[in-house]
Amino acid sequence: MGEQSVNKVIVGCGWALLALPALAQAQMQMTPAQRDAWTAAQEKKAEQAARTADTAAADASASSASGRWMPDLGKLLATGGVIQVEGAGGGGLTPWALITGYGTRDSYGANAHYTYLKTQDYTLRSYGVAVGILDRVELSAAKQEFYGSLAPLNNLKITQDIFGLKIKLAGDAVYDQDRWLPQIAAGMMLKRNNGIGGLGAVTSVKQLGAASDAGIDYYLSATKILLDQSLLLNATMRLTKANQMGLLGFGGDKGDRYQAMGEFSAAYLINRKLALGAEYRMKPNNLAADNEKDYYDAFLAWFPSKNLSVTLAYVVLGDITVYNPTRQRGTYLSLQAGF
Repeated sequence: MGEQSVNKVIVGCGWALLALPALAQAQMQMTPAQRDAWTAAQEKKAEQAARTADTAAADASASSASGRWMPDLGKLLATGGVIQVEGAGGGGLTPWALITGYGTRDSYGANAHYTYLKTQDYTLRSYGVAVGILDRVELSAAKQEFYGSLAPLNNLKITQDIFGLKIKLAGDAVYDQDRWLPQIAAGMMLKRNNGIGGLGAVTSVKQLGAASDAGIDYYLSATKILLDQSLLLNATMRLTKANQMGLLGFGGDKGDRYQAMGEFSAAYLINRKLALGAEYRMKPNNLAADNEKDYYDAFLAWFPSKNLSVTLAYVVLGDITVYNPTRQRGTYLSLQAGF
């Protein structure tokens, strides 16, 4: 309560005390019926005042609760990253330690994405949603659809479902500018391959030599943003058995154990809305039918607002299968909308 409010209360109480004798004399001159009517009127006024106070308190409480559950979009533009091809917040090929969306530690954010990747012989589509909670936890769900376009795999279709969880463990990529510690997050991706279509009798990745059609990737990411240099650096270590991200199953006739694969990203913020970067992702080699190679890309990401981003990249995915033994190069376009 401010000083002016206190003064008003004191003055009001003083006038009430001065009015008491006159009020008592007036009541003595009332008839019993008049006193009863006056008392009833005062009680009615008190009830109305109490109802008004209760309504105001309820409205204030509802407004406060509504404010708590509204997204605040409080993070800096582009600091939520984009959605990578497996659904997690990060770059195009690899997850970062950043939590998706623009919600701060008191709020939340969410995104929906659609990604289209085209090489000489194959097409990959990915779409899904991701939610960031209290800038601490990220949940994601994505679906990948992989198609062939050149014989003998021109009718090929493979789909995969991916569910992700990421938890920030330490550091803050934006606010810890005076510390060397990067933001660190741990995550996992649960993947299930839904089988193969368009290859006749071959309907399962196990028929290609994969040990399983489902698997889990585990990863640890460290992301450092250097605001003065307009630079983002990321390193991710992934434990995986996945062949081509899981599109060709998990494990295989050449190996069925978890392997540690490094993934690296760097991005330069040209201005507040435009970032230029590159990524490199190491891959295992578990299948005789798939001479798997590392992935890498160069990307340009545009953030016209906190509700929309567009990422365009040139990607190199190496060989996909021995049936089309050609290094796959192409373009990557990803659209993301959210808050």
